[in-house]
Amino acid sequence: MLDLTDIEMRHGARTVLAVPELSLSGSAFTAIIGHNGSGKSTLMSLMARQQKPTSGRLILDGADLHGISQRDLARRLAFLPQQLADVPGLDVRELVGLGRYAWRGALGIWKDEDRQAVEDALAATDLTSYASRMVDQLSGGERQRAWIAMLIAQQSPLLLLDEPTSALDLVHQYGVMSLLRGLNRSAGRGVVVVLHDVNLAARFSDRVIALKDGRIAFDGPPAELMSGGLLSELYGIDIRLLPHPDDAHPIAIVA
Repeated sequence: MLDLTDIEMRHGARTVLAVPELSLSGSAFTAIIGHNGSGKSTLMSLMARQQKPTSGRLILDGADLHGISQRDLARRLAFLPQQLADVPGLDVRELVGLGRYAWRGALGIWKDEDRQAVEDALAATDLTSYASRMVDQLSGGERQRAWIAMLIAQQSPLLLLDEPTSALDLVHQYGVMSLLRGLNRSAGRGVVVVLHDVNLAARFSDRVIALKDGRIAFDGPPAELMSGGLLSELYGIDIRLLPHPDDAHPIAIVA
């Protein structure tokens, strides 16, 4: 469980994020949406301890987030930033193996459980046959899956991902989201993901948090989010809902 209380983030005199209270489950699939500049990535960065809030508290499993050691934090929480780092010279198995950092001990000695965690993560992301391929030679979707495999190998109960679908085509967007949803369902890991696409959020999440101008404007189940009036208010543009031809959930489109 990750709890935020009286969180405020300011840039100079401007408040860019203000969250009085927010609790994130360690087992649900939560999507964070909102217009550009709404505070999505700032909120994610604070939860992943990439930034410290101007004021307020973040509590992870009963402990102050900023008082947890880096190694202990990595055992509890895994984070995938929006901009993936270049990893020249690493093949896929080596990248995924970096996820075992928190569990390998001071001398970095590999154990059977470390090797098994890497192989399981490769299998879960359908990358076993790519294990010896260089990461910088992969397609965008394959590279994204390789980084997610690293998070899986880390075996943290809570995964935070900042816009993991933003640079992907439609096929890979749904592939990555299906992978994360399956991981949430099969392994019981909590997933918190920042998304731009309302329809992706509604289709895959248990809970949607919508930010507007740095504040929470909606927090609830996807079915309640899918209202033309609510979405239009959130994004400042006329959004309408159409029936899906094969599904009960409607599709949001710009009118």
